[in-house]
Amino acid sequence: MDKLVILDFGGQYSHLISRRIRDIGVYSEVLPSDVSKDELIKIKDLKGIILSGGAASVYDDDAPKCNKSIFGIGIPILGICYGHQLIAYLNGGEVALGESGEYGITELRLLDRGRRAGLLGKNMLLNSLNTSEKVWMNHCDIVRKLPEGYSITASTDHSPIAAFENGDKQIYGVQFHPEVTHTEHGNRILENFALDICNAKRDWKTSNIIANITAEIKQKIASRKVILGLSGGVDSSTSALLVSRVIGENLTAVYVDTGLMRYRETEFIQQIFSKSSLKLRVIKAHERFFNALRGVTDPEEKRKIIGKTFIDVFDEVAEGEAADVLVQGTIYSDRIESGITKHSSRIKSHHNVGGLPDNMKLEIYEPLRDLYKDEVRRLAMELGLPDEIITRHVFPGPGLGIRILGEVTPEKADIVRRASFIVEDELRKAGLYERVWMGFAVLLPIKSVGIQGDARSYKYPVVVRIIESKDAMTTNFAKLPYEILEAISTRITNEIHEVNRVVYDISNKPPATMEWE
Repeated sequence: MDKLVILDFGGQYSHLISRRIRDIGVYSEVLPSDVSKDELIKIKDLKGIILSGGAASVYDDDAPKCNKSIFGIGIPILGICYGHQLIAYLNGGEVALGESGEYGITELRLLDRGRRAGLLGKNMLLNSLNTSEKVWMNHCDIVRKLPEGYSITASTDHSPIAAFENGDKQIYGVQFHPEVTHTEHGNRILENFALDICNAKRDWKTSNIIANITAEIKQKIASRKVILGLSGGVDSSTSALLVSRVIGENLTAVYVDTGLMRYRETEFIQQIFSKSSLKLRVIKAHERFFNALRGVTDPEEKRKIIGKTFIDVFDEVAEGEAADVLVQGTIYSDRIESGITKHSSRIKSHHNVGGLPDNMKLEIYEPLRDLYKDEVRRLAMELGLPDEIITRHVFPGPGLGIRILGEVTPEKADIVRRASFIVEDELRKAGLYERVWMGFAVLLPIKSVGIQGDARSYKYPVVVRIIESKDAMTTNFAKLPYEILEAISTRITNEIHEVNRVVYDISNKPPATMEWE
């Protein structure tokens, strides 16, 4: 197949670029930023290279760089954000700290060169775009001066060189992020690059992903016995189905009831998977997890304690099953936020990635590690998983432990569990459950004064967070009608005795994250 390569400079969206290219129908893969020119030349049917974003400044001594010789390979190159700056910097341009940062939605204005390029049509990056476009920015450095042979094609108020090109060498740069859904016509830009500039064929589809993962399972696991951490979410459920199709009875799925699960979650898991041939073990471990979390308030420490306790349970089950491999439903957004790649920043340790202990007894296998949530959902549909699993809202691996700010106790877990159930129930009643990414409640470690039953109350406030997303890397808060928010608030304060106040979180990601911890 024709393919594009993304060089990873540690940006949060490196793999998001890759999967956007795959969405177009072109195979793509992510490689380290320092891959050599010779290694790139050896890649069969390589049609283009994309340089990702990154957290560093290109002029720092220890900033990740690519080999300048790759610009002479003779295939198209596109730089995004840090990659845009790096192209300019390595070819003799100037990059410096801007007068102010540029974060979120920004107006991009195509210059005469950009508009002429669009009118000329073929082989132009900004073809078919409007004179003014909404794009998503996330940077503080800017390109101040272009190398010889390069020209500006678009600007913003804070980035005079927001897009550039060298048409003769087919090298392009954009300061904004076309891979993020907030960029209005970002997919059009990536299509222009992949299909028109690189002339890549659309050969990639879901069935290819399933075939590749199946082949990998046969190679990595073969006839060994395996346990799988089953949470009931679409990621672990899809992993279970993929692995069980290859190794059958050698797989044991382990559901650990931590006491931090959703409302009546254990009953749901037993009901759903009783209809399948999957060998399922349910481990009740409430007391064990609450004891481990007693007195702990730091969110990173909570995540790591939960991760270690999970592994302790899995080690014990594996010993009884004579298994030496643990399969996890880890997806790429988990890994990148945990700082798993060479140059990426750690935002938070996901319990099944950055929260894992160093002295692991079990070998970890993650069949979905390079996929995003909506890709996994497409796989799940292809594999025939029930809708109750496919359409479920995202639920964090550490469970309610990271939706309780401060110390985690059984009483607080019960409050946030019931409040989150009310949020989801009201969304279902309003026909909105499947239209939003997730809706849940967060319990704050404070109390406030209220009036209930003509008397003073002094109780907990609950935060309601309902968000929209496509890939978990960026999100918007859901702009719901006040009537729905009022119904949620009324039910929470009426039905949960310990709560007297409900607030609504109107933060996007970034600057916030999806969860509070």
